[in-house]
Order: sequence, then structure tokens, then C-alpha cells
Amino acid sequence: MRNETIADLLLARAGDGHPGLRDRERTWTWDEVVRESAARADLARELRRDGPFHIGVLLDNVPEYVLWLGAAALCGATIVGINSTRRGAYLEQEVRHTDLQLLVTDAAGAKLLDGLDIGVPRDRFLLIDDGSYPERVARHALAPGRVPERDPEITPETQFLLLFTSGTTGASKAARCSQGRLAELARDNSAKYGHSREDVAYCPMPLFHGNALMALWAPMLSLGATICLTPKFSASGFMDDVRFYGATFFTYVGKAIAYVLAQPERPGEGDNTLTHAFGTEASPGDKKEFLRRFGCPLVEGYGSSEGAGMIRLSRDAPPSAFGVPAHDGVRIVNPETRETCAPAVLDEHGRVANPEEAIGEIVDVHGAARFEGYYKNPEADAERVRHGWYWTGDLGYLDGAGFLYFAGRSGDWIRVDSENISALLTQDVLRRHGKVLDAVAFGVPDPRSGDQVMAALEIPEGVGFDDLGLPAFLAEQADLGTKGTPRFVRVSHGLPTTGSGKLSKKQLQLEGWRCDDPVYRWAGRGAPAYTLMTEEDKAALREEFAANGRLRFLP
Repeated sequence: MRNETIADLLLARAGDGHPGLRDRERTWTWDEVVRESAARADLARELRRDGPFHIGVLLDNVPEYVLWLGAAALCGATIVGINSTRRGAYLEQEVRHTDLQLLVTDAAGAKLLDGLDIGVPRDRFLLIDDGSYPERVARHALAPGRVPERDPEITPETQFLLLFTSGTTGASKAARCSQGRLAELARDNSAKYGHSREDVAYCPMPLFHGNALMALWAPMLSLGATICLTPKFSASGFMDDVRFYGATFFTYVGKAIAYVLAQPERPGEGDNTLTHAFGTEASPGDKKEFLRRFGCPLVEGYGSSEGAGMIRLSRDAPPSAFGVPAHDGVRIVNPETRETCAPAVLDEHGRVANPEEAIGEIVDVHGAARFEGYYKNPEADAERVRHGWYWTGDLGYLDGAGFLYFAGRSGDWIRVDSENISALLTQDVLRRHGKVLDAVAFGVPDPRSGDQVMAALEIPEGVGFDDLGLPAFLAEQADLGTKGTPRFVRVSHGLPTTGSGKLSKKQLQLEGWRCDDPVYRWAGRGAPAYTLMTEEDKAALREEFAANGRLRFLP
């Protein structure tokens, strides 16, 4: 029988003695996971009030997070994963926006919310490290022999998650995800990435993000495989965790992979249980190095909290391609004319020779009906669905063989000297550098017209800008044109990130060269040569904007 909801997938695990959930202290069988989830579902029913049945969870990756996911599935509630890296007014706005009835957290999480007007009184907090919490849950434990149940009103359309988008390039929005959509993704991703019931899935990415839920938790639930938790990602502890759990699979973002590779190479580290991993934004060089060191291939995917399933993997795809469109409705179009873009002409370096004609927005002309929308945000809904099409907000191109490539977000075009430059190309080049942990490229305003390219580099402690030899490195990159070479370079040992571990491009772009980190500038003539910007240099640049009537372009 096909289980169409997350609740049904969970109940299918009742009586299953296979290990379902592990942390460093304990292992739960799937039957125990189901019964513990059912107890929390009953507690949630007891505390339910009128209005949206939304339960916020502000926790690290601890077993209680997984058990409350199961609880919400069984009682028809919506889980709102709260980003623990948010602070202040930004955190207040996100929590208040989602109309929570209950908030499951701990003392550390509650402290983050001190002084914030989030619309949830303290008597509606469930603190998992409070001494009374185990007793409250125990009062709802299922009697021996009682079969766990779900609310009969639950359907595939029942809202299950509100997922805040990572916000790397714009304001975060709470994407809706129903039980049916997540159950379908669970089945599809299990087949797509070759998962099996014998997989041991290690989850270092935060459970408030779609990466962990859609690519790991839900697929493993559908198969009855084992889910292993670590409270927070640790580069130094990554391989120790893999060995402790005997992990075969994990999910990642590119920055996490860069951090793992920055750890000293250890003898025998390739002797491990990993067989495959899934994620986004690992550089081609990091993918190759991870395979060399750990013997595990990294499979890059394309998707989002709002929509997935647009790309089909292909063994014949070039290393930097995602695969091929899953159906004929997935197209690359000019966002202004809606005309299908021409195939990309690639030079000997894989660089697009005809970007104006080939690069456009990735759309699904059949996808509007599957888009479930954002919570209380009709403007964002309208941005995603236009002319009956689903617009991803992402740029891409197809080569002559039909393989699809990612070309950045819709805001990643940089207009330099009347030409469109892809920030993604510059970013990918910088990530090849052996001493760069992560990099992001973006456009900043030019004091006269158009934009200039700026990059932000995260480098290890003990490494300085001069140690990078950046001018010589850039000169050696045959696929980087002069217009794509960054005029400004910010360096840091800890750049700001989103909750999912990606560099916060939005914040970095807003700050530009007006930040506390060292920023180096190249005049843009001759071979790249960078000098450290002083406060006087920054003031003079601002005056240049003022003299040209372009101060309005500076945030």
C-alpha cells in the first residue's frame, strides 16, 4: 500500500525493531520512535487552541527534534523550524510571523528569545531540559498493546512544515510544505540517490532546513533506515562521527565540505563506511578532493524548499552540470520575453561564450499547480507564479547536449562595462584556491555607472591576504576574464552565514566594502594588483559617488 502522508509513513514503522534514531547516548528502534512521537502528539492535542496549529521548534539536532516532527505528523500540526543563528529583531519577526501556538525549546533557546515580542507567552513554552518535561510526556505514553494512531482528518494536503528560505540573497519567506509533498519527495529522493534500508544516515545539517528534512529525514523514514544526529556540524568531529555511527550517507552544503577538507589529512581516513552524499554548492575541486581523501562521491543536486524534482540525474552529465530537465516543462527562458534561450556555446574552458542568448531563468511551465506557496505572503506567491508558470528565481543554461547548469540566482548578474558577468563564475574560480575555505562573489555599485565585482573570502586562522598570492592565482585562471576579476576583495576568518551554513550573500552585498574586515582594492587596469583600503580610501570613494549623483546606490 502506498503511504501518501508523513503520518502514514511513520505509522508503517510501528512494530519495526530496526534502529531508527541514534545519538551518542542512545539508540531508538523505529517502533520506539513511533510510540514516543505518539506521546508528544497527544500532549500537543491537549495543549491545542483555536487558530493555526503551528508548533515552533528551536533546538539543535537532538532526538527531541525528530520526535516532535513525528508528533506533528500524527496530530496534523505544522512544524516551524526556528533558525538558531538568528538574533534580535530578525528572529522576532520570523517567529511572530508564523503564529505559533506552542514552542518546543530548551533553556538556551529560551534565552535567545528573552525580551522579544514573539507572540508566544512563556507558559506556552515546552522546555525539554526542564525537570518536569519528561513527566509531562510520560503521562501521554501509550499503554502496552495500544496501537499508535493519527488524526483521521489528515490528508496529503495537510500542511506539515513552514520552511524559512535560507535568505542568502533576499528576505526569508516561510515556504509551505504539505505531508503529501514531503512523502512524495521521500520516495523520489530515496530512488534518485540510491538509498536503502541498510543506510546509516548521518545528519550534520540543521533540521530546521530543507536540506536535512527533504534529503535525509523523510527518505530514511520512508525506508526505515537509521538516522544519526549530531547537535551541530563540526569539521573536526565529522569523521569521528562517521566512524562512531558507521555512517553510509550524509547531506552537506559546500562550505561544510570546505571546512572538512581544511582539517589535516590523517592516515587511513579513506578507510570508512561512507558510500554517498548529497548536497549543494561544493566546488568541483572540493568534490574531487573529498573523493580522493574519503572515497565518497558527492552528488550535487538542484532544488529548493518551494519546489524540487525538476532535474533528473544522468551518469553522462559533465562534472559541473546537474543533469537533464526532468520533463519538457522545465525550460531556460528570457524572463522579460518568456522566450526559450538558445543552447550555450561552451569554449575550451567550459565558459559560456554566448551568455546574453543562453543564460536565463529556470522555469517549470507545469509547476504552478504544485507550488504550495508561502505563509501570509501573497506578494512572494505572485513573484513565483506568473503567467501560469513556476519561476524559480535561479539562472541556468542548457548546453548543446541538453545538460542543465546552474548559473546563480536571479540577482547574480553583474553589469560591468555594459556586459553581463556571472557572479557564479568568479565565485567558482576563487573556490579553487587551496587556501580559501569559502568564497562568494556579488555586484556592488560603480561610482559612475553599472556595477563592479566584489568577492568575500573566508580563510583559515593564521593565513593572511598576502599568503594567498591572489594576483598570480587569478592570472593563471584561463576561464576568468578581466571583467570577472574582482575589484574588491574582503577577507575574513569568519564571514556571516545563513542558518544552513551558506555564506550570507545578502548581508555581504549590503555591507560591500563598508565593513570591519580588511578589504583590498584593484584599480581595474593592467594585471590585478590589490592594495588595502584605508578609511580615507573609503571616504574618498563615497565622495566619488556623491560627485556623480549616485549616493542612492549605497545602502
